[in-house]
Amino acid sequence: MHYSVKLQAFEGPLDLLLHLIQKNDLDLHDIPVAEITDQYMNYVHTMKVLQLDIASEYLVMAASLLEMKSSLLLPRQEEVYEDEDVFHDDEDPRDDLMKRLIEYKRYKEAAGDLREKEVERSHLFSKPAANLSAVADEDEKEVSEVDVSLYDMLDAFSKIAARKKKKKIVYSTVQRDEISIDDRMTHIVSRLEGVHGRVPFESLFDEQSRTQKVVTFLAVLELMKSKMIGCEQDSNFDSIVVYQT
Repeated sequence: MHYSVKLQAFEGPLDLLLHLIQKNDLDLHDIPVAEITDQYMNYVHTMKVLQLDIASEYLVMAASLLEMKSSLLLPRQEEVYEDEDVFHDDEDPRDDLMKRLIEYKRYKEAAGDLREKEVERSHLFSKPAANLSAVADEDEKEVSEVDVSLYDMLDAFSKIAARKKKKKIVYSTVQRDEISIDDRMTHIVSRLEGVHGRVPFESLFDEQSRTQKVVTFLAVLELMKSKMIGCEQDSNFDSIVVYQT
């Protein structure tokens, strides 16, 4: 089985790096390259496991981070000038990355401000008084969907996969069954209808093989793209809840 999907939620490797820095509450001006590199490679590996299309710039950034990590492990070289009793250290290999991230963060915050103004402007109507409670509920759902990024869902899926690995592996011989993404989408919708339209994201992966988990994750993404379901969090890094729209 092979299924590839490319989503607009991936805004580039700088967006992923900034997400990791903010998630771990790290100093943007003093990036711990070793820690960030390991987490970045874990995300790239998760994308490969899910057979998602990975843009070339993600792999270029991965190579740059690995090179930077190796460079920082080497002893620093110092140069002594003949006319001056001054030692000049080599340039910090993180400088260029820090400048790019700071600039990207500035533009992203500006874009966020513009989106807020757009939302505020969209709430202005030139029409007679009417009951807008239904419109308000719909707007709240749309805001909740924005709060849950694809990076959050990848992180949740990675934790689910890690928990499954800790369990004792039981080996057996079974006949391989091809799993249809369409069938899995139908099953998820039916399950939501049976539990008042809301389930924890993790519960969709109970007692599933690795192949089944990948198909389930891709089915969730397809349902979100089709606006049939949505995801929300009460606050950053809380458990994700899947609901029927």
